[in-house]
Amino acid sequence: MGCRDVHAATVLSFLCGIASVAGLFAGTLLPNWRKLRLITFNRNEKNLTVYTGLWVKCARYDGSSDCLMYDTTWYSSVDQLDLRVLQFALPLSILIAMGALLLCLIGMCNTAFRSSVPNIKLAKCLVNSAGCHLVAGLLFFLAGTVSLSPSIWVIFYNVHLNKKFEPVFTFDYAVYVTMASAGGLYMTSLLLFIWYCACKSLPSPFWQPLYSHPPSMHTYSQPYSARSRLSAIEIDIPVVSHST
Repeated sequence: MGCRDVHAATVLSFLCGIASVAGLFAGTLLPNWRKLRLITFNRNEKNLTVYTGLWVKCARYDGSSDCLMYDTTWYSSVDQLDLRVLQFALPLSILIAMGALLLCLIGMCNTAFRSSVPNIKLAKCLVNSAGCHLVAGLLFFLAGTVSLSPSIWVIFYNVHLNKKFEPVFTFDYAVYVTMASAGGLYMTSLLLFIWYCACKSLPSPFWQPLYSHPPSMHTYSQPYSARSRLSAIEIDIPVVSHST
């Protein structure tokens, strides 16, 4: 069966998971979550834009790439609730996704390097390719939810800030990077679920390895006697006869 081998679906999901985790790292470190644009009507002065990240804050004049003010202690004095939530949500999402990547890698290695003859001890163990990929898919889905929800909240929180103060707040491209990475985590989870549902034999418990031919279990199970394999109809029942 082709599902016993490492094929395109599992490899593609693993690569997609790595790219998504890298995107989450970038979104966490980028100082481009929110922009505060300060416009001056003095022709002798330049407009100022304040870029707010999760950990740093940078102020630049229009047309300049250098930070006029670079606040490296911003992470400890964040006064915006959505960014404070993201400080905890994104690292947590990264940790969950990295755990899912590790499980996915273990499942791929277990599938690639095991023998073609199933092991009865492995069949009773939770650590196998099917179980690893299934749990990894669930963790990828959880990581995507943890990162996507507060990222969407940033968009609505900007509307709240513009109503509360002045319409000078806009969200920046770090929001798009994080949302795209969360979408990649969902795609990774979907690929693993499709692989599992397409390859897994449904009658057996969900954590068992991918052996889809139950009649062949006698090749690696405990041997039975010839008499025990007979049905009740086929078993000879001794009959006592009385001689006259």
